[in-house]
Amino acid sequence: MKNFFLFIAIIFFINIKPSYSENVKVFEFTHNELKSLKIRKVRGAKNKTIYTLGSNEKGNYLKAMANNAASGLGKEIKIDLNKTPFINITWKIEKDLSGIKENSKKGHDYAARVFAVKKTGATPLSNRAINYVFSSNNEIGLNWPSPYTKKSVDNVLSTTKENLNEWVTVKSNVKEDFKKYHDLEVNELDGLAIMSDTDNSKMEAVAYYQNIYFSAD
Repeated sequence: MKNFFLFIAIIFFINIKPSYSENVKVFEFTHNELKSLKIRKVRGAKNKTIYTLGSNEKGNYLKAMANNAASGLGKEIKIDLNKTPFINITWKIEKDLSGIKENSKKGHDYAARVFAVKKTGATPLSNRAINYVFSSNNEIGLNWPSPYTKKSVDNVLSTTKENLNEWVTVKSNVKEDFKKYHDLEVNELDGLAIMSDTDNSKMEAVAYYQNIYFSAD
């Protein structure tokens, strides 16, 4: 995905004012929200990831189907990381990308990923990101810089080696992650994006996202 930061630069369509309740929910996964977000295909990808909505006993979810595809959804939303530093994600991988080398350019695909984005300069291309991923091949806790840019770090929160076709809920301290991986003291996050992509591996993946929010602990 050679145009990662071009993707990050243009993906945000909805400008949400800061919300500092105990939990800050980012996505509602409703039809109105999905229509307003639009779907932005990564330049160079053959196809768009197909996003559809569903619901279960836990609420609304987003289903992503990527077949040699890469496109994402995002929100420009201000998150006070001093008050709510923890990102919480519930997700599931139905069809993974087993066998690819995820820290290489040819294998830099994830069935499910969530970008936490911080603006750090005058232009969008200066953004820094933590890329929280549901890996198909690596262990939880591993991390590495993106093979396309050191401004983004991939951080494995889930793996299909342990949880294939199972809902998993994960949590990470975003404020601490930016300090650890980028050596940045970040008080406010600027945006969040979702993407399921297979444009480098040319494979097919199916993933689900649900209940993405920030919390105090």
